[in-house]
Amino acid sequence: MSPESQASQALPSRRRRAPRGGRHRGDESFLLPPGSPSLVLAVPGSSRSAGGVPEELARLVEIEHTGQPTLVGYLEGDDRNLGAVLAQVQRQREDEPGAVVVPLATGPDPAAENAIRKIVADAPVPALPTEPLGPHPLIAEALHDRLADAGLARADRIRMMTMVTAAGGIIVVVPGDAFAVRQAEVTGVLLASRLASPVFTARIDDGHAVQAAAAQLRASGVQRLAVAPHLIGHEPDARHIAAAAAAAGAEHAGPLGAHPALAKLAALRYTETLASALSS
Repeated sequence: MSPESQASQALPSRRRRAPRGGRHRGDESFLLPPGSPSLVLAVPGSSRSAGGVPEELARLVEIEHTGQPTLVGYLEGDDRNLGAVLAQVQRQREDEPGAVVVPLATGPDPAAENAIRKIVADAPVPALPTEPLGPHPLIAEALHDRLADAGLARADRIRMMTMVTAAGGIIVVVPGDAFAVRQAEVTGVLLASRLASPVFTARIDDGHAVQAAAAQLRASGVQRLAVAPHLIGHEPDARHIAAAAAAAGAEHAGPLGAHPALAKLAALRYTETLASALSS
């Protein structure tokens, strides 16, 4: 099976809602009626290590998409711990959960997902966990933007137009295990299509894998390489970005941070999961 076929099968279907009003909202909105289940972003780590990025994303979700407050709960520490946040959620309707919990992760993270499921199961009100934000075409868009911010790719100013990247080859570095890397390959295919350049994926903390990817790119004639971090920035693995770039002999972009694409994905995961639960 070709990488393109794998990508098309792995990508989630999108549930499109009719556009709503509001000067901050784009063509696709997930505007929620009052009394809807709370949208809670579940953040691996503690509030001290997150640097305010989850809160900034929460504001984007609220302003750009749902129109309702978005809560943030952390898996570690006592400050705004996810369990405490869910304990304060009020269930508005008996036929709906009190909250939908969206993992703030770009790909599969078994440890975080298991922790979220346990906290959700122990919550005093019914809550639903969703899938992580990726893989999804919007993450490829966010990676492209961060590469452009670092001067490593041309900005995509015209939708669907193929751009020539400033770096001849990209290594997408991924937190997590081998499964997370395979999932990120879907995003790599999409990013390669956007940039018209080869893209390899490797674990962010595996220097040998990063070096091997760099060697393959250089063997194909690529001279200038760039590392694109497939993470938001609050993850512990973010400390490996500079080391991964050094292993590849490459420049690197910054983490995704509070990119608008991630806010849209959080709203999308919420609506997908809630619609599925209410229709079953």
